[in-house]
Amino acid sequence: MCACYGGGCELIFGKKRRLAAPVLTAPRDSFRWEDHLSAGSAMERRLYQSLRESVPLIDAALYRIERLIGGFSVECPQQEAQQGLQSFLRSVRVNAGQCGMDSFLTGYLDQLLTFGSAVGEIVPTVDGGEIFALYNASLDGVEICRGDNPLEAVIRRKEAGGSVPVEYPERILFTAFNPPPGEILGTSILRGLPFVSRILLTIFKTIGTNWERVGNVRFAVTYKPGSEGERAFGRERAQQIAAEWSRAMQEGPGVSDFVSVGDVSVKVIGADNQILDSEIPVRQMMEQMVAKLGVPPFLLGLSWSTTERMSAQQADLLTSELEDYRRILQPALARICAYWLGIHGFSPEHRIVWDTISLRDEEELASARLANAQAEKIERELEGM
Repeated sequence: MCACYGGGCELIFGKKRRLAAPVLTAPRDSFRWEDHLSAGSAMERRLYQSLRESVPLIDAALYRIERLIGGFSVECPQQEAQQGLQSFLRSVRVNAGQCGMDSFLTGYLDQLLTFGSAVGEIVPTVDGGEIFALYNASLDGVEICRGDNPLEAVIRRKEAGGSVPVEYPERILFTAFNPPPGEILGTSILRGLPFVSRILLTIFKTIGTNWERVGNVRFAVTYKPGSEGERAFGRERAQQIAAEWSRAMQEGPGVSDFVSVGDVSVKVIGADNQILDSEIPVRQMMEQMVAKLGVPPFLLGLSWSTTERMSAQQADLLTSELEDYRRILQPALARICAYWLGIHGFSPEHRIVWDTISLRDEEELASARLANAQAEKIERELEGM
């Protein structure tokens, strides 16, 4: 295995990679600030992370997606290679305290959806004869730069005073989620939600403030002096009323009575104010979030009135979304498998087989398969006539 960067050919496990011709539509500026990016600004990453911490619906939706991705198996031409690779995928060390390829893919997908880009690393043993661990790299510690051409992304490690290219780029995994044309960084699935989330959090904060006021009632004590004599001593009378009211409202084991003379009225501050109904605006904001994240409401614990047919259609849409996420993850997964096969002397050829996504009843799926089989049989009979 060898690699020659900077315009030369590259050999990975004996296979020669063909170099690309220059991209004609790429800009020719000598320096662009977009060429040196840290997987999105740190402020943007903190914003998306705070969204997940502040709005449980967003965090729950992303966790549902990660759990529903499902497992997979690998098929290889050689039985020995397949058994060894399957054992590696089940037992490989991940980060500091995890194990198995599923744990690595969960963290990789979580980073990909939240920030739009994900970086991982294959960590071999010292002698290079085995993969020791898989590592989910923090985006705060790397820079993703444009390479010699727009088709190449270079990963640089941040250090004091700047950044340096990683020594073995063939070990680095990088995936971008729906990158804009001409860009190397992906787009977070949470883009567009900060505005909606701010409105929702404002409503929740207002509701909390109102309930605090309801639980800790404030009173308005009004004294209206009647005669001229009462008006002359109005200040002293008001002070006496205030002192008696404070004594009556003090916490204690017993109940105190408030006794006063004259025209004294006691009202709850804000009792005549009407609290706005929050159900409709809160649901409107949540509908925007559900539409953006693509997770059906019934999987998030939202008891919105939906028909059985509508729920089935939502499950089908989520299935297509999950299959799309699998296609995005598959190149990184295939590189890990090919790396393991290469260092063990096997052919890098393999096939990744994902488990079937089942969000509907098995009886309905069986009925659908039966109907499809009957339709195919009728079509073959008609073609043979």
